[in-house]
Amino acid sequence: MLNPASNSAIVLDFETTGLSPNQGDRAIEIGAVKLEDGVVVDTFQALMNPGFRITSFIESYTGITNQMLSTAAPCEVVMDRFADFIHGSNLVAHNASFDQRFLDAELSLINRHYTGEFACSMLIARRIYQEAPNHKLGGLVAFRQIENDGVFHRALADSEMTAKLWLTMIEDIQTRYSITTPSFKLMQKIAKKPKSSVNAFLCTQ
Repeated sequence: MLNPASNSAIVLDFETTGLSPNQGDRAIEIGAVKLEDGVVVDTFQALMNPGFRITSFIESYTGITNQMLSTAAPCEVVMDRFADFIHGSNLVAHNASFDQRFLDAELSLINRHYTGEFACSMLIARRIYQEAPNHKLGGLVAFRQIENDGVFHRALADSEMTAKLWLTMIEDIQTRYSITTPSFKLMQKIAKKPKSSVNAFLCTQ
């Protein structure tokens, strides 16, 4: 049974060999944070071996090296464990379409699936924080002065930062619009609203 509250979800982030699983790209790291009633109750982090060498650009961008991946478990083994971890939870990611593509692709290879729905913290932030200089994860963390250790582009660190951003957005929605407990469905609806109508929409909730 899915928890309908927005402060109970799993926030996840993939590091990958490239931009598209349709072009043969694979996941090389997964990180996730499990939130229950706004509290981190569990985390998941694992490197995974895609079965081929990654480029020097990806090594530089992520800090994940071919040497590190050479001793990591195969994608199939890690993703089987991860499917168990996310079972029965709604899912959140920053630029969720990217992470959802890789989650779907990796799970389809091992015939696993998930029952939760996705929400995108980036799309919601674009509507809640229209005045922010940009809506990249690092930019939003700086804009809202969210405590961080400066580590980005590693899966667990990014999922932890996204979780903090997610809870900050929920809190700001509660404060601005006197919405006691925003539902996960409400957060999904915000992501799809035109920026010009978000304020009026939330004032009626």
